[in-house]
Amino acid sequence: MSKSQLNLPRIVLLDLWHHKWVLLLAVAVMINAIAVVYTSHVSRKYITEWDQMLQERDRLDIEWRNLLLEEQSQSEHSRITRFATKELEMSRPLPREEIVVRVP
Repeated sequence: MSKSQLNLPRIVLLDLWHHKWVLLLAVAVMINAIAVVYTSHVSRKYITEWDQMLQERDRLDIEWRNLLLEEQSQSEHSRITRFATKELEMSRPLPREEIVVRVP
């Protein structure tokens, strides 16, 4: 029975060698599946990052609009006049106190 008995690993290797195209296709399918999973993971990561960037853009846009409103209110002529007269004790000079400087 020593000659007729075949080695199991040898039988498996011979069978794989006879069906090498099936084995090659199985490996290709596994590589393709891994690539699909990886690209899905990467695309989900980028979509999440994109969404966070859109939220940050919206937040910055709101802050920019608020700053524009604040700038308009701070630079209003009546506010500046009121601040100059009350806080800095400034007053508008009389016409006789004005000095005109002419550039030659």
